[in-house]
Amino acid sequence: MSDDRTGFDPESSPAPVPLTRREIRELEALRDARPPVLTKRSVSAPQGRDRMSRSARRAIAKSVQSTGGKSRTSVARKLASVVALAFAGTLVVAVSIPSNLFMTDASAVAEDAAVVPVEGQSLQVSADARAATTARDSFEAISYAQALALKYAGVDYSYAVTSGAVRWPFPYAVPITDGFGPRDGGFHKGVDFVPGAGTPIYAIADGIATTATYDNSGYGQHVVLQHNLGGVDVESLYGHMIAGSSPIVVGQAVKVGDFLGLVGDTGIAYGAHLHFEIHIDKVPVDPFAWLQANAVN
Repeated sequence: MSDDRTGFDPESSPAPVPLTRREIRELEALRDARPPVLTKRSVSAPQGRDRMSRSARRAIAKSVQSTGGKSRTSVARKLASVVALAFAGTLVVAVSIPSNLFMTDASAVAEDAAVVPVEGQSLQVSADARAATTARDSFEAISYAQALALKYAGVDYSYAVTSGAVRWPFPYAVPITDGFGPRDGGFHKGVDFVPGAGTPIYAIADGIATTATYDNSGYGQHVVLQHNLGGVDVESLYGHMIAGSSPIVVGQAVKVGDFLGLVGDTGIAYGAHLHFEIHIDKVPVDPFAWLQANAVN
């Protein structure tokens, strides 16, 4: 479609004629001065003293016909697009070429020479080192009572049973796994006898039952007896018995050797055992040492 103002039809017009160097220089000088939009009419009819040479007017006319009045911004954008495409093509070519394409024969020979082993070097390993194999320690699951027995294995808790007015809580010698004194988690106020779950427990002396109850937070099923031994106030405590296994009630008179209950693990206990305590004037003492001194025939 032709332009009504200029009569210029970009689709049917012939290709633009190249400009001479002089025409190009004059055209650039006029563009730098930022003149108004040029048309064929304004080029052919200059006013006042702003006269141009014939060649300049011809160059401007050719430029107007070839660009259709487009601004320099469009030309700059096209040029930037071409440059960007060229850069992208160069980058693709650069990353796709293998690095060894630029290696010379000398560099290849040097690389091969670097991996050649040196004669005369060797590593001597003793026969013992070669024969050694990975060894793993064996293990087995043990009960809490066995763990305590191992922990206190160096402590001598051997004793002989007695049949007098003061006795041990069992009629035969029983292993003791944990003694009186400090231990992990606090102070242990008694000793732990481990004869096996369900073993009968007996009173160590005559007395009165002051406690006979079940406590989930501590001793579990337990009994406390009050004794008067030679005018000394002594209490004996029997803890962790099987629930419901004790026939003792509070206020009941108990004789030495009377049945008190069965060994269990109620309350805070890890494994069946008898937790046994001795209190003198309400102060806990070492039950093992006290029985060794007072349990006689």
